[in-house]
Formats: sequence, C-alpha cells, structure tokens
Amino acid sequence: MNTLTWHGHSAFAITSQNLSILIDPWFDGNPSAKATAESISADLVLVTHDHGDHVGQALEICQRTGATLGCIVELAAKLKSQGLPDSQILNGIGFNIGGTVTHQDIAVTMVQATHSCESGVPTGFIIRLPDGYTIYHSGDTGIFSTMAMWGKLYKIDLALLPIGGVFTMDATQAAYATMMLRCKKVIPMHWGTFPALAQNVDAFRKELDKLDLGDALMQVEVGVPVGLVE
Repeated sequence: MNTLTWHGHSAFAITSQNLSILIDPWFDGNPSAKATAESISADLVLVTHDHGDHVGQALEICQRTGATLGCIVELAAKLKSQGLPDSQILNGIGFNIGGTVTHQDIAVTMVQATHSCESGVPTGFIIRLPDGYTIYHSGDTGIFSTMAMWGKLYKIDLALLPIGGVFTMDATQAAYATMMLRCKKVIPMHWGTFPALAQNVDAFRKELDKLDLGDALMQVEVGVPVGLVE
C-alpha cells in the first residue's frame, strides 16, 4: 500500500513499494514538524522552489542518505555548487516545466506554479507511483486556469494544495482549484505555520461544501502516516 505522511507546512513523505519520496523537506525551523531532518530517510527528494521553507534540508538529506534530488535546472545547479554531485541529481542536471523524468518506476512531471523564487521559476509536481496512483503537489501557488487542463490530462487521485493565503491561494481559490483538478481527494497544506496564514481548515471545508466537494477533503495529522487508496 502507498502511504503519505505530512510533516507540516508543505513537507510530505510518500512511500510506495519500499521507495520513499520527500517533497519540500523543511524540518529544521519548521514549528509544525515533529520529525527532524536527521531522522528522515529518502530515495527521491523533490523541491518545488528555493524559498527556505521549501528547499529546507534537501541538500543535507541527499548528502546523508544518497537520495536523488529532483528540481528545476537552476536550483539543481545551485545545490550542485554547494556540494551535491551530478550522480545524485535527477536527469543529471535537473529538468523543467512540462518535462517528465522517471526514477525507479516513479514518474515525475514538473508543472508550473504562480509564485516567486530566485533560482529558475517556482514549480509543482505531478507524481505517478508505480501502481498508477497519481499525486499533484502544487508547491506555493495562486490559482490559475491551466489546472483545469491537468484535470483532463491526468487522473489525479490526490492533490496537495496550499490554503493559507497571503503567500499562496486562500481557501476559496483552493476549493476552485480542487474543482478544476477533478481530484478524488485533497489535502490542505501551507496553513497554520506562521501567524499570517490561515490557522485551520474550517474556511476551506466550507468552500468545498459550497461546490459539493466536501467529500474530497482529506485531513491528516502531522507525523501520522495514512494509507492512500484509489
């Protein structure tokens, strides 16, 4: 069975067929995280963009565990300059928007995000696990119309969407994104970490209910693994 563990903010661990994927592994300094970077293992580490609360301890985790890093070309070059060898970078140099790279039967498609960063551009990922289960991690983003196209191109089982507002989508935008993506389930992220963000998921739940999508909401607790069922 595939499992997912939320580590607070936008950090997630996904396991599938004894493979472990980390996304935006911010542990040190993350007030929501219960685990530490030193306690985490991984085979593949995906980073949506270079803000500190997303790139987190990606470099340190890859160096300690030998995990492969997946990210946009410019961020890959930045982390390479900090000591990560080509052999631990997905595709050797990273990849870019629209591209798909496969790592141990895990297919990762890099997609756009509407946000800011210093290295390249911000991204999201559509991840297809070996058994076909498909997860969309949006990264930090506002809503945009292309999400509807992804809902047609991909059978998205689970979407991981920010709801905090201020720096990303708020509850209303995230609910409409859920509708456009046609995903079976949605887990809200990027909330509660900082005072400026939404502190709970109540507004998101209400907005989903307005769209008759209440059943899509999947709430998880930080540090508690959950099974992913199609």
